[in-house]
Amino acid sequence: MAKKRLISVVLAAMALGGAPAGCGGGEDPDRTGAGESVSPPTASGPAVPPSPDQDDRQAARFTADIKKVTAADLRHSWREGCPVPPSRLRAIDMTHWGMDGKVHHGRLIVNASAAEDLVGVFRKLFDQKYPIERMEPVDKYRGSDFDSIEANNTSAFNCRQATGSGNWSQHAYGLAIDINPCQNPYVSASGHVAHKDCVKFKDRSRKDPGVIHKGDAVVKAFAAIGWGWGGDWTGTKDYQHFSSTGR
Repeated sequence: MAKKRLISVVLAAMALGGAPAGCGGGEDPDRTGAGESVSPPTASGPAVPPSPDQDDRQAARFTADIKKVTAADLRHSWREGCPVPPSRLRAIDMTHWGMDGKVHHGRLIVNASAAEDLVGVFRKLFDQKYPIERMEPVDKYRGSDFDSIEANNTSAFNCRQATGSGNWSQHAYGLAIDINPCQNPYVSASGHVAHKDCVKFKDRSRKDPGVIHKGDAVVKAFAAIGWGWGGDWTGTKDYQHFSSTGR
């Protein structure tokens, strides 16, 4: 009889709404003590990551922004007496493909008169997936053209004289760009290359990423805005160099 009474009590309690804690019930949130910790809810399944294709499309967009610069932005590359003032220069912040097959952000300092045309050039290079090791103002290297080349840095404006000359370089006007200078070295008429890691690129039959060849997409893109290539020079060759005058 005692056993029957116990069963009756349990059945009555269940009928009044009581339920075992393991059957989906939980604490009434209004009764949770203020000092008690409540476990955060957990996801019922693994999170669905964004589509890789969608990410690739977004990352692979060419973007470019032309900005004014001041003398403070050019502490190592500009000084009084340079042939152009900072007001005639512009920074182009833009995306480019890297040697790692990924999209990176770079900056070139160029003459204001050429900025729009150069955006068009680098848009073409981006569409061709032409790889650029790095793209930083030469100020990152305290104005040292040698150090910038050692880093295989693509750069433009630098108030300096032309190599082996007493005249201003086209770089001093922001009207010249050196692209992947290690893969595309300056080779003297005697065949000398100043950067030991770049000597092997005297061999212009190489097909390494970034190497520029006569008539390729890089040369054509610059030719379309009237810029010449140092690889076309006689005697000395400057395979990295493009300028508005061809010199």
